[in-house]
Amino acid sequence: MLNAVGIDVSKGRSTVAVLQPGGVVIHKPFDISHKSSDLRDLARYLGSLDGETRVVMESTGRYHEPIRNALSKAGLFVCAVNPHLIRNYGNNTLRKVKTDPADAKKIARYTIDNWVSLREYSVMDTTRTELKTLNSQFAFFMKQKTAAKTNLIALLDMTYPGVNKLFTSPVRPDGSEKWVDYADSFWHVDCVLDSGQKMFTERYQSFCKRHGYDHQPERPEKLYAQAKELVPTAPKDPVYKEMIQDSIAQLNLMSKHVEELRRKMDELASSLPEYQTVRSMYGVGPSLGPQIMAEIGDISRFDHREALTAYAGVDPGKNDSGEVVHKSGHASKCGSARLRKALFQVMEAMLQLGPRDNDPVSQFLFKKKAEGKPYLVYMTAGANKFLRVYYGKVKECIRNLPASDSED
Repeated sequence: MLNAVGIDVSKGRSTVAVLQPGGVVIHKPFDISHKSSDLRDLARYLGSLDGETRVVMESTGRYHEPIRNALSKAGLFVCAVNPHLIRNYGNNTLRKVKTDPADAKKIARYTIDNWVSLREYSVMDTTRTELKTLNSQFAFFMKQKTAAKTNLIALLDMTYPGVNKLFTSPVRPDGSEKWVDYADSFWHVDCVLDSGQKMFTERYQSFCKRHGYDHQPERPEKLYAQAKELVPTAPKDPVYKEMIQDSIAQLNLMSKHVEELRRKMDELASSLPEYQTVRSMYGVGPSLGPQIMAEIGDISRFDHREALTAYAGVDPGKNDSGEVVHKSGHASKCGSARLRKALFQVMEAMLQLGPRDNDPVSQFLFKKKAEGKPYLVYMTAGANKFLRVYYGKVKECIRNLPASDSED
C-alpha cells in the first residue's frame, strides 16, 4: 500500500493531502501550523499509516524547512522538489483552480506518478542547504559592497578624481584595499598638495608603514605629480571629509563581511565529497568553486547532463514549427541566476588565463571565440560545456566513494 503525502507549504502553515494510487483519498486536505507540537502530531499520524509513506513538498526558500526537518527526524521519507516541476505537472483541465487544498492534492498525485524517482532528504542535504544559504548571503552583501564602492567613488570624483585607479594591489584577506585606505588618509587633492612634496613623501611613507604596505621610494613623486594635474569640483571642507570617511567605514565593513563569508563557504564546501574534484577544474578558485557547488547541490538530483544545463538556464532554446527550423536559439535562462553568474565568472577567468592544453572547456571557449561568435554566444556555450564536464567528473567522484561516504 502506497501513501502519497503532498504538502503545500506557506509561511508558518501548510496544507496536507494524503492519497493512494487510483485517486483514493485517505485524508482530505487539512491545515497544519509549524508549531513543534502540531508537527509532532503530524509525524505521528503519517507514521501510523499502513504501507509505505512518502512525503513531498515544494522547495520554497526557507518556509518548507521546519516541516521537512521535523518529518525527516521522525523517520519519514521526505523529498523537497523544485516548484517548477509541480507547476508544470498535470495541468490537463480547462478549469484553473489555485487553492492550497488543490495544490496539496496536486503534489500528492505528483508523488504517486514519480514514486520511484523521488530522492529522500539526507543529512548531507543539511550541509548543502547551509552552503546555499551562505551563498545567498554572500550575493546579498556583494551587492551592498558594490553599491557602497560606487557611492564612495562618486564622492571621491568630486574631491580626488581617479583615486580608485591609482593602485592595483589585490584585495586583502580582511577585505581591505590599498586605494580605499589611501583615500581615507588623502581624501582630497589638497591633502597631497598643501604640505608640499617633501612632507607628502613622509606622510605617504608613514601611511604604508601603518597599513603594512610595501613602500616604493619613487611612488610619492608620481602621486604628487598626478595630483597637480587634477581639478577637484568640491572644496576641502569637513562636510565632504565626513561623508567620504563614513562611506569608507561602510565599505570596509561590507568588504570584511564578504571575505568572512567567502572563507566560511570554502571551509564548509571542503567537507563535501566533490570539493577537490571541483577545485581541480580549470578557472575554478576557492571562491567560485563553493558558489557553484552551493547552487548545483547534490548532483544525483539530475538524471543526465541536459537536466543540469537546463537547471542553470544555459541550454539553447528550441522554437521550431513546420518547415521553420532554427539552427540555434537564445539560452532559456530558466534556472539559477546566481549559478549562471558564477559560470560566466569562470569563463572570464579562462579568457584571462588563456586556453589550457588538457582542458576541453577552455579549448572549446577559445574555439567559439575565434569563430567570431558574439560574446554572449561563446560565453553561454562555454558555460554549457563546463557543466557537462562538471556533471561527468562529479558523478564519477561520487561513484568512486566508499559506500559509507556516498550520499546515495
